[in-house]
Amino acid sequence: MRVGIVILPDQRWSVAGRRWRQAEQWGFDHAWTYDHLGWRDLVDGPWFDSTGTLTAAATVTSRIRLGTLVASPNFRHPVHFARQVTTLDDVSNGRLLLGLGAGGIMFDSAVLGAEPLSPRRRADRFTEFTELLDLLLREDRVTWRGDFYAAVDARSNPGCVQTPRVPFVVAANGPRTLRLAARYGQGWVTTGIQDGDDQAAWWRSVAELAGRMDETLAAAGRDPDTLDRYLLLDSAPVFSLSSAAHFADAVGRAAELGFTDVVTHWPRESSWYAGDEAVLAEVATEVLPRLPGRS
Repeated sequence: MRVGIVILPDQRWSVAGRRWRQAEQWGFDHAWTYDHLGWRDLVDGPWFDSTGTLTAAATVTSRIRLGTLVASPNFRHPVHFARQVTTLDDVSNGRLLLGLGAGGIMFDSAVLGAEPLSPRRRADRFTEFTELLDLLLREDRVTWRGDFYAAVDARSNPGCVQTPRVPFVVAANGPRTLRLAARYGQGWVTTGIQDGDDQAAWWRSVAELAGRMDETLAAAGRDPDTLDRYLLLDSAPVFSLSSAAHFADAVGRAAELGFTDVVTHWPRESSWYAGDEAVLAEVATEVLPRLPGRS
């Protein structure tokens, strides 16, 4: 079991930089940040860009993998984003994990003045976004046209450090996006399906989604061992770092369901992911070293 942590881009680098360094020193396997122009009730800031944050994080770390959780088609074009991804992979010396999602329906989808898309059209756009980004990161030159995006003789030189491209970690809960993850993903990340404050119902939804992914991989003829499975623990009604014991229990349950990776969040003082950094320190120093496969 690998363990990752999300560090929201809501602090100036004088604070955030220490967190990214600390995550590596504590032995987390991967560290992530959100890819939004603004997020929920934190939209009034402070808030910083994901690619700039990850570039800075790459320069102050050397081992930990770094990623977007998840990059959004709401405001990104694959041609430009491919250049940013290539740069991040180079600066991090091949440590980038690229989380990809369909894009939400809140601030990011409204701030540029576009009309909101239906769930079907959002899935259509996500499919195009992923397909074109895959081509751009693998091929030297790409000419391509879809309903949402186009590329005309787009170049990708020098290409990614990781071959054939950076790993995609595809966010998926529904049938279409699960198929997309099975086709393009080196990893799959799920939030489960939250049903109010019912923690047990959330875990049942996670188990059901894990089963659906098994079926999707079988239908695609893909070996299930070739897909890493990430569970975003804090989509549950109870914050995973509410206590070290709660976190350890959640990791154990995720492992039983076949997940290879779990992700928590750096505690905040209030609002989303409110918690105590002392619990994070306890998890890092007492729980992580005791997980199977760690020395």
